Amino acid sequence: MNAELSPIQQLERLDGAGPQTLWRASGNDPCFDVRLPDGGIAGGWYIVDLQFEVLRGRIHGPMLYPDYSRSHVLESDRLSIPLSGARAGRHSVRRLVRFVADVTALRFDPTLIPCEFRVLAFSLERVGKFAAARTMSLTLWQGGSWKERALLLRGVGLDLLGGPRRMADRLYHMYAAEVTEMIVSDYQVWVDFYDDCSEDAVALALSAMPAFSAKQRFSIVVPTYNTDPKWLSACIKSVQAQTYPHWELCIADDASPDPRVWALIEDFAAGDPRIKTVRRESNGHIAAASNSAIALATGSHIALLDHDDALHPMALAWCAVELDRNPHWRMLFTDEDKIDAEGNRSDPYFKSDWNPDLFLSQNCVCHLGVYERALIEEIGGFREGYDGAQDWDLALRASEVLSHGQIGHVPKVLYHWRMIEGSTALAPGEKSYAHFAALRVIQDHFDRTGTPAKVEEMHGYSGYYHIVHEIPEPQPRVSLLIPTRDRVDLLRQCVNSILERTTYRNYEVVILDNGSIEKDTLAYFRELARHSNVSVLRYDQPFNYSKINNFGASNTRGEIIGLLNNDIEVISPGWLTEMVSHANRPEIGVVGAMLYYPNDTIQHAGVVLGVGGVAGHSYVGMPRGYPGDKHRAGLAQNVSAVTAACAVLRRSVFDKVGGLDEALVVAFNDVDFCIRVREAGYRNLWTPFAELYHHESASRGYENTPEKIERFKREESFMRARWGKILESDPYYNLNLSLTNAPFTLAYPPRVNGSPSDVTGAR
Repeated sequence: MNAELSPIQQLERLDGAGPQTLWRASGNDPCFDVRLPDGGIAGGWYIVDLQFEVLRGRIHGPMLYPDYSRSHVLESDRLSIPLSGARAGRHSVRRLVRFVADVTALRFDPTLIPCEFRVLAFSLERVGKFAAARTMSLTLWQGGSWKERALLLRGVGLDLLGGPRRMADRLYHMYAAEVTEMIVSDYQVWVDFYDDCSEDAVALALSAMPAFSAKQRFSIVVPTYNTDPKWLSACIKSVQAQTYPHWELCIADDASPDPRVWALIEDFAAGDPRIKTVRRESNGHIAAASNSAIALATGSHIALLDHDDALHPMALAWCAVELDRNPHWRMLFTDEDKIDAEGNRSDPYFKSDWNPDLFLSQNCVCHLGVYERALIEEIGGFREGYDGAQDWDLALRASEVLSHGQIGHVPKVLYHWRMIEGSTALAPGEKSYAHFAALRVIQDHFDRTGTPAKVEEMHGYSGYYHIVHEIPEPQPRVSLLIPTRDRVDLLRQCVNSILERTTYRNYEVVILDNGSIEKDTLAYFRELARHSNVSVLRYDQPFNYSKINNFGASNTRGEIIGLLNNDIEVISPGWLTEMVSHANRPEIGVVGAMLYYPNDTIQHAGVVLGVGGVAGHSYVGMPRGYPGDKHRAGLAQNVSAVTAACAVLRRSVFDKVGGLDEALVVAFNDVDFCIRVREAGYRNLWTPFAELYHHESASRGYENTPEKIERFKREESFMRARWGKILESDPYYNLNLSLTNAPFTLAYPPRVNGSPSDVTGAR
């Protein structure tokens, strides 16, 4: 089926007609309406055949958005087309897609970035399931390493036991993840547009930089040992190339046997009085050498730089700007990426603002780290004996004497890890000693602070950890509140899974019956009477999710409150133990869980404010086990909000903020509640170690009636009016990541101060 395209927004017709029409995409969300036959097209497998001609700029990240007759098109329904950074010329791509239901309308977003182009052909061809399976298998096989091919064979072989449908599901999720990775990994396109480090672009950026006092003087600390002179020279030159002039470079050579290292250092020092050096008499390893370099420092702030890495030319300038804006900061960290031997940048880490719980699971501060020199002196510098994790240890000890507001984050890539043999940037497992040093560093932190917790390794992962917090004895009583109305099939599945699989002992299940009338449901209520820890409370009022749960909370006495939908099903037996272990911590507010759809794809991995307008879930539709951005889908961390489909918190927190807002009947009551908890001074937390299925909206259905749509819009407006700019600046979601596309994809352009804006230095 050859499809006709009609422009919807951000597309200007320059000349021509039909396939020869020259279009200009003027924003980051241009889109066409794809003309479908009357009545739409049937769900199933299709080959999308797309041909472009690019005349100016690049095509990047085409997407399809099918409309399945819901109230609105969901970001989770998007289908990616693997075409990234396509420059001037003709380009063709064929992509297998699966429409999960009949499609009544189809939107085509040709690119995420401004460009000029022609769409020479756009067609949809329906194919059978065997042709689809063959296409996916070939794509995965041809694009995979030998290890990935073995996993493919093993996974598909296992899924054959579940029948063709399960095999097809597995293949498609692997295929979709592969194609998505092909798109979002094209960081070079983004760098080209928004972080050009050419001389002209840097000069332009400097001219537009905010005024600042330039009172900070940075002492850049570099320990060296047998560094390849090529990379040590590049490291030193990246410091000399800084646009900010007030710095000194403090180099401590750790008794390198290679005489070229000290000779190179001496040459640089002889030609630049800002370079200070010391040569240690004996090798003391990273921490000792770093302390020797710190002893040379006289600046107001100390910046840490590894001997083979590089600074962005505006690294110190931006740190100075932000320290000027935030004089209360005593420690800051920036975003980072990796750089290869040819100077190509890749694998950016666009970080959360200070995220204490994530920092206990991975070193998400790392580079570039800048500390007030007085702070370094206060905590005693680096501790020896923790080499490989000495910077993690330093940051943890600093955090113990700082308030949350004294730790800043500059959301700009200002540090480049060098990807060379032996570097942790090339392979995190190359320095296995660092993994075990980090275990001791984190446990020492708990011991120093009197925190009843232990750190555990995560099988198969280096540098990532699971923190297990102790639960006091006797265990706090948990009241699990489950609103329901009939749908006994869902309720039975939910309650039985709790009773049969939950290892936490001290809990009660309280079913909040909102007018059930079916005989089977009422019979099941009577059946549950035999369980001493299960009860049913009647709530005979019109449905209002907030009111029902507030009613349940006021009629129970558990120290901990658990909010559960009736379409939840327990997977991991320790789910409640994990959630209570966090909820019982005095600094923690609401705790959320990892939720999957029944087909083992992610439904909830935390909520990001601002995505899609108000809030959106992270990693929706990704396969179970998907690591997420820098493994964030596999680590406990602080988030702004979690879904109330499965949430746990202390009763004292619930009461302090006044429970759920009853003006929000269905939508966003959990997001509003979590923001209020956060504003009250608590940290909300999401953990992947509590796993459950969520048969989403199975009991209430989608928002697809005029009344439901109107109510949804009303509640959306309520949230915008109440929270405004807060929705556009989630502290746990980087400004360089998109609010209009899927979470954790690159923003075109990056956002500034919580709203889309031109970026200094962008071309």
